[in-house]
Amino acid sequence: MNQYIISTEAIRDMEQILDYLANTNISTGEKFLEEFSKKCRYLTQFPLMGRSYREIRPSLRGLPMKNYMIFYPLTEQGLEIMPFIKGERDLEAFFSEKP
Repeated sequence: MNQYIISTEAIRDMEQILDYLANTNISTGEKFLEEFSKKCRYLTQFPLMGRSYREIRPSLRGLPMKNYMIFYPLTEQGLEIMPFIKGERDLEAFFSEKP
């Protein structure tokens, strides 16, 4: 597996996070983006690296990044980065709202 797709929702979340960080500390925003890119590259090489959340969805996995979780389902085409979720969110409620 060597590819990933970033969902529209994840792009929107990333933009909001980067906008917030740009107003507080630009270098922190740059580091956040670098770490996100690095984690996505690692996930393409080691897709099982993240924790399984099969109790919520069968193919769902997640990897922590700062105060957020990067969620991604594994598919035959690769992995899809889903919306970022703050660590304290109710995951079951969040994913029950999503198709």
